Amino acid sequence: MIFRLEEDSILFPDPRLAEEDGLLAVGGDLRIERLLQAYALGIFPWYSEETPILWYAPHERFVLHPQEVKVSKSMCKILEQNLFDISYNKAFEQVIRHCASIERKDQEGTWIVDEMQEAYIELHREGYAHSVEVWQQGELVGGLYGVLVGKVFCGESMFSRVSNASKAALIYLCRSFDLELIDCQIYSAHLASMGAKLIYSTVFYNLLSKQEYIPNGLQKLFRYS
Repeated sequence: MIFRLEEDSILFPDPRLAEEDGLLAVGGDLRIERLLQAYALGIFPWYSEETPILWYAPHERFVLHPQEVKVSKSMCKILEQNLFDISYNKAFEQVIRHCASIERKDQEGTWIVDEMQEAYIELHREGYAHSVEVWQQGELVGGLYGVLVGKVFCGESMFSRVSNASKAALIYLCRSFDLELIDCQIYSAHLASMGAKLIYSTVFYNLLSKQEYIPNGLQKLFRYS
């Protein structure tokens, strides 16, 4: 059953009631309070300019345990060569703009529409959305962004303008912060090759129920500060 959200309420239906493809609800808006409520329940928006806002809660969740990230021998050599400078929360707006504009195989247009970009930029300003940036000779060449719920990083998108830049961002995220889980949402072969796997959503929801939002939480989880 697909639910229609009320404009004057930020309440969501039980995510376990989502359709087989994960679609749970339609409508509402992207105000901060609604987005925070959604992510705390394991729900995320995913839509295009041609559709209303669609909210998803897949029955199987594609996740990565940070300690299980797979780093190939060739990637280890790249990291050892210090080809990249990596930072976090230094250029969130640039990262989300690049994620929206980068061309992707077998994908026309972007689901990171202008409305969504502005909503997540506002989430970042409030300390709930975070980015990792990969630089080469002072130029932003890769990165990722997502929403942090306690120690669960809900990844939204990543991009590379040079080979291995997004891999470097993900490895940095796994190794540099005290995270319990990275939510990759839906399956991708690229992330599967790095150790991500499918788990039942009930396991994911149980973990989320134990988390609490911490503004600017990524900085507080940094291992080497």
